[in-house]
Amino acid sequence: MNPADVAQSALPLASSDVSLVALFFQAHWVVKAVMLGLLACSVWVWAIAIDKILLYSRTRRAMDRFEQAFWSGESIEELYRSLASKPTQSMAACFVAAMREWKRSFESQARSFAGLQMRIEKVMNVSIAREIERLERRLLVLATVGSAGPFVGLFGTVWGIMSSFQSIAASKNTSLAVVAPGIAEALFATAVGLIAAIPATIFYNKFTAEVNRQAQRLEGFADEFSAILSRQIDERA
Repeated sequence: MNPADVAQSALPLASSDVSLVALFFQAHWVVKAVMLGLLACSVWVWAIAIDKILLYSRTRRAMDRFEQAFWSGESIEELYRSLASKPTQSMAACFVAAMREWKRSFESQARSFAGLQMRIEKVMNVSIAREIERLERRLLVLATVGSAGPFVGLFGTVWGIMSSFQSIAASKNTSLAVVAPGIAEALFATAVGLIAAIPATIFYNKFTAEVNRQAQRLEGFADEFSAILSRQIDERA
Protein backbone atom coordinates (compact mmCIF):
# COMPACT_ATOMS: atom_id res chain seq x y z
CA MET A 1 0.00 0.00 0.00
CA ASN A 2 1.29 3.49 -0.88
CA PRO A 3 2.40 5.41 2.27
CA ALA A 4 0.65 8.53 1.01
CA ASP A 5 -2.61 6.63 0.63
CA VAL A 6 -2.18 5.12 4.09
CA ALA A 7 -1.61 8.50 5.63
CA GLN A 8 -4.66 9.88 3.85
CA SER A 9 -6.80 6.94 5.02
CA ALA A 10 -5.90 7.81 8.61
CA LEU A 11 -7.71 11.15 8.41
CA PRO A 12 -11.25 9.81 8.69
CA LEU A 13 -10.28 7.78 11.74
CA ALA A 14 -9.92 10.96 13.73
CA SER A 15 -13.54 11.86 13.10
CA SER A 16 -15.69 12.08 16.20
CA ASP A 17 -18.78 10.81 14.32
CA VAL A 18 -19.19 7.15 15.20
CA SER A 19 -22.80 6.64 14.06
CA LEU A 20 -23.55 3.51 12.08
CA VAL A 21 -23.92 5.44 8.83
CA ALA A 22 -20.64 7.25 9.41
CA LEU A 23 -18.90 3.99 10.28
CA PHE A 24 -20.10 2.48 7.02
CA PHE A 25 -18.91 5.38 4.86
CA GLN A 26 -15.57 5.54 6.67
CA ALA A 27 -14.91 1.82 6.19
CA HIS A 28 -12.54 0.36 3.62
CA TRP A 29 -14.20 -0.53 0.31
CA VAL A 30 -13.67 -4.25 0.98
CA VAL A 31 -15.48 -3.93 4.32
CA LYS A 32 -18.25 -1.96 2.60
CA ALA A 33 -18.65 -4.72 0.02
CA VAL A 34 -18.86 -7.33 2.78
CA MET A 35 -21.50 -5.37 4.69
CA LEU A 36 -23.58 -4.68 1.57
CA GLY A 37 -23.47 -8.36 0.63
CA LEU A 38 -24.53 -9.40 4.12
CA LEU A 39 -27.36 -6.86 4.14
CA ALA A 40 -28.55 -8.23 0.79
CA CYS A 41 -28.43 -11.76 2.24
CA SER A 42 -30.41 -10.57 5.25
CA VAL A 43 -33.15 -9.15 3.00
CA TRP A 44 -33.16 -12.40 1.02
CA VAL A 45 -33.49 -14.42 4.24
CA TRP A 46 -36.52 -12.43 5.36
CA ALA A 47 -38.12 -12.70 1.92
CA ILE A 48 -37.69 -16.49 1.99
CA ALA A 49 -38.99 -16.64 5.57
CA ILE A 50 -42.17 -14.72 4.73
CA ASP A 51 -42.75 -16.86 1.64
CA LYS A 52 -42.26 -20.09 3.62
CA ILE A 53 -44.53 -19.00 6.46
CA LEU A 54 -47.33 -18.33 3.97
CA LEU A 55 -46.60 -21.55 2.04
CA TYR A 56 -46.65 -23.80 5.11
CA SER A 57 -49.79 -22.13 6.39
CA ARG A 58 -51.56 -22.74 3.05
CA THR A 59 -50.34 -26.34 2.98
CA ARG A 60 -51.60 -27.05 6.50
CA ARG A 61 -55.02 -25.63 5.66
CA ALA A 62 -55.15 -27.66 2.42
CA MET A 63 -54.28 -30.85 4.34
CA ASP A 64 -56.97 -30.12 6.93
CA ARG A 65 -59.60 -29.53 4.23
CA PHE A 66 -58.64 -32.68 2.35
CA GLU A 67 -58.63 -34.89 5.45
CA GLN A 68 -62.02 -33.51 6.44
CA ALA A 69 -63.41 -34.34 2.98
CA PHE A 70 -61.70 -37.74 2.84
CA TRP A 71 -62.98 -38.94 6.22
CA SER A 72 -66.42 -37.36 5.87
CA GLY A 73 -67.86 -40.54 4.34
CA GLU A 74 -67.90 -39.23 0.79
CA SER A 75 -67.14 -41.82 -1.87
CA ILE A 76 -63.48 -41.82 -2.85
CA GLU A 77 -64.58 -42.05 -6.48
CA GLU A 78 -66.51 -38.77 -6.17
CA LEU A 79 -63.63 -37.18 -4.31
CA TYR A 80 -61.23 -38.32 -7.03
CA ARG A 81 -63.43 -36.89 -9.79
CA SER A 82 -63.62 -33.54 -8.02
CA LEU A 83 -59.84 -33.35 -7.55
CA ALA A 84 -58.54 -34.93 -10.76
CA SER A 85 -59.77 -32.09 -12.96
CA LYS A 86 -57.68 -29.40 -11.24
CA PRO A 87 -54.06 -29.00 -10.11
CA THR A 88 -53.41 -30.62 -6.75
CA GLN A 89 -50.64 -30.45 -4.19
CA SER A 90 -49.73 -32.01 -0.89
CA MET A 91 -52.06 -34.73 0.41
CA ALA A 92 -54.56 -34.31 -2.42
CA ALA A 93 -51.80 -34.90 -4.98
CA CYS A 94 -50.83 -38.12 -3.21
CA PHE A 95 -54.46 -39.27 -3.25
CA VAL A 96 -54.96 -38.42 -6.93
CA ALA A 97 -51.74 -40.20 -7.94
CA ALA A 98 -52.81 -43.37 -6.12
CA MET A 99 -56.34 -43.29 -7.52
CA ARG A 100 -55.07 -42.67 -11.04
CA GLU A 101 -52.87 -45.76 -10.84
CA TRP A 102 -55.75 -47.71 -9.32
CA LYS A 103 -58.17 -46.77 -12.10
CA ARG A 104 -55.56 -47.28 -14.82
CA SER A 105 -55.02 -50.84 -13.64
CA PHE A 106 -58.73 -51.67 -13.68
CA GLU A 107 -59.37 -49.93 -16.99
CA SER A 108 -56.70 -52.13 -18.58
CA GLN A 109 -58.75 -55.13 -17.37
CA ALA A 110 -55.73 -56.76 -15.78
CA ARG A 111 -56.48 -60.16 -14.30
CA SER A 112 -53.63 -60.11 -11.82
CA PHE A 113 -53.40 -57.49 -9.09
CA ALA A 114 -50.21 -58.86 -7.55
CA GLY A 115 -48.17 -55.80 -8.42
CA LEU A 116 -50.91 -53.20 -8.04
CA GLN A 117 -50.28 -52.61 -4.34
CA MET A 118 -46.59 -52.03 -4.98
CA ARG A 119 -47.28 -49.64 -7.87
CA ILE A 120 -49.72 -47.63 -5.77
CA GLU A 121 -47.19 -47.32 -2.95
CA LYS A 122 -44.50 -46.25 -5.40
CA VAL A 123 -46.59 -43.49 -7.00
CA MET A 124 -47.55 -42.20 -3.55
CA ASN A 125 -43.90 -42.20 -2.47
CA VAL A 126 -42.97 -40.24 -5.59
CA SER A 127 -45.75 -37.76 -4.90
CA ILE A 128 -44.59 -37.33 -1.30
CA ALA A 129 -40.99 -36.84 -2.44
CA ARG A 130 -42.08 -34.09 -4.85
CA GLU A 131 -44.08 -32.39 -2.13
CA ILE A 132 -41.17 -32.47 0.31
CA GLU A 133 -38.89 -31.08 -2.39
CA ARG A 134 -41.36 -28.22 -2.93
CA LEU A 135 -41.51 -27.50 0.80
CA GLU A 136 -37.71 -27.61 1.20
CA ARG A 137 -36.96 -25.35 -1.76
CA ARG A 138 -34.59 -22.48 -0.86
CA LEU A 139 -34.04 -23.75 2.69
CA LEU A 140 -30.43 -24.36 1.67
CA VAL A 141 -30.06 -20.58 1.30
CA LEU A 142 -31.03 -20.14 4.96
CA ALA A 143 -28.59 -22.83 6.04
CA THR A 144 -25.79 -21.25 4.01
CA VAL A 145 -26.37 -17.73 5.32
CA GLY A 146 -26.73 -19.02 8.87
CA SER A 147 -23.45 -20.91 8.77
CA ALA A 148 -21.33 -18.64 6.56
CA GLY A 149 -22.67 -15.21 7.59
CA PRO A 150 -20.58 -14.82 10.77
CA PHE A 151 -17.42 -15.89 8.96
CA VAL A 152 -18.01 -13.45 6.11
CA GLY A 153 -18.56 -10.70 8.68
CA LEU A 154 -15.40 -11.78 10.48
CA PHE A 155 -13.49 -11.47 7.21
CA GLY A 156 -14.67 -7.86 6.94
CA THR A 157 -13.67 -7.25 10.53
CA VAL A 158 -10.18 -8.67 10.05
CA TRP A 159 -9.68 -6.61 6.91
CA GLY A 160 -10.96 -3.46 8.62
CA ILE A 161 -8.70 -3.93 11.67
CA MET A 162 -5.73 -4.57 9.41
CA SER A 163 -6.41 -1.34 7.48
CA SER A 164 -6.97 0.51 10.75
CA PHE A 165 -3.62 -0.59 12.17
CA GLN A 166 -1.88 0.43 8.96
CA SER A 167 -3.46 3.87 9.24
CA ILE A 168 -2.43 4.14 12.90
CA ALA A 169 1.14 3.22 12.01
CA ALA A 170 1.21 5.84 9.25
CA SER A 171 -0.18 8.60 11.49
CA LYS A 172 2.05 7.56 14.45
CA ASN A 173 -0.79 8.32 16.82
CA THR A 174 -2.15 5.66 19.18
CA SER A 175 -4.65 7.78 21.10
CA LEU A 176 -8.11 6.33 21.73
CA ALA A 177 -9.69 8.99 19.51
CA VAL A 178 -7.72 7.61 16.56
CA VAL A 179 -7.97 3.89 17.37
CA ALA A 180 -11.64 3.62 18.43
CA PRO A 181 -13.41 4.64 15.17
CA GLY A 182 -11.32 2.25 13.08
CA ILE A 183 -11.94 -0.68 15.41
CA ALA A 184 -15.65 0.20 15.61
CA GLU A 185 -16.13 0.22 11.85
CA ALA A 186 -14.30 -3.11 11.60
CA LEU A 187 -16.46 -4.74 14.27
CA PHE A 188 -19.53 -3.34 12.52
CA ALA A 189 -18.98 -5.95 9.78
CA THR A 190 -19.21 -8.79 12.31
CA ALA A 191 -22.41 -7.28 13.71
CA VAL A 192 -23.94 -7.19 10.24
CA GLY A 193 -22.90 -10.80 9.71
CA LEU A 194 -24.67 -11.82 12.92
CA ILE A 195 -27.75 -9.81 11.94
CA ALA A 196 -27.97 -11.89 8.77
CA ALA A 197 -26.98 -15.24 10.30
CA ILE A 198 -29.08 -15.39 13.48
CA PRO A 199 -32.52 -15.08 11.81
CA ALA A 200 -31.39 -17.42 9.02
CA THR A 201 -30.45 -20.12 11.55
CA ILE A 202 -33.66 -19.70 13.54
CA PHE A 203 -35.85 -19.83 10.42
CA TYR A 204 -33.96 -22.82 9.03
CA ASN A 205 -34.49 -24.85 12.20
CA LYS A 206 -38.15 -23.82 12.42
CA PHE A 207 -38.89 -24.60 8.77
CA THR A 208 -37.02 -27.91 8.84
CA ALA A 209 -39.17 -29.02 11.77
CA GLU A 210 -42.29 -27.87 9.91
CA VAL A 211 -41.31 -29.84 6.80
CA ASN A 212 -40.76 -32.93 8.93
CA ARG A 213 -44.20 -32.57 10.53
CA GLN A 214 -45.92 -32.20 7.17
CA ALA A 215 -43.93 -35.10 5.71
CA GLN A 216 -45.08 -37.29 8.61
CA ARG A 217 -48.70 -36.34 7.93
CA LEU A 218 -48.28 -37.24 4.26
CA GLU A 219 -46.65 -40.57 5.05
CA GLY A 220 -49.32 -41.37 7.62
CA PHE A 221 -52.09 -40.70 5.12
CA ALA A 222 -50.27 -42.74 2.45
CA ASP A 223 -50.08 -45.72 4.83
CA GLU A 224 -53.76 -45.46 5.72
CA PHE A 225 -54.90 -45.07 2.12
CA SER A 226 -52.65 -47.90 1.00
CA ALA A 227 -54.29 -50.14 3.58
CA ILE A 228 -57.76 -49.15 2.31
CA LEU A 229 -56.84 -49.93 -1.28
CA SER A 230 -55.16 -53.17 -0.22
CA ARG A 231 -58.40 -54.40 1.30
CA GLN A 232 -60.28 -53.59 -1.90
CA ILE A 233 -57.64 -55.37 -3.96
CA ASP A 234 -58.04 -58.47 -1.79
CA GLU A 235 -61.82 -58.32 -2.25
CA ARG A 236 -61.52 -58.16 -6.07
CA ALA A 237 -58.72 -60.67 -6.41
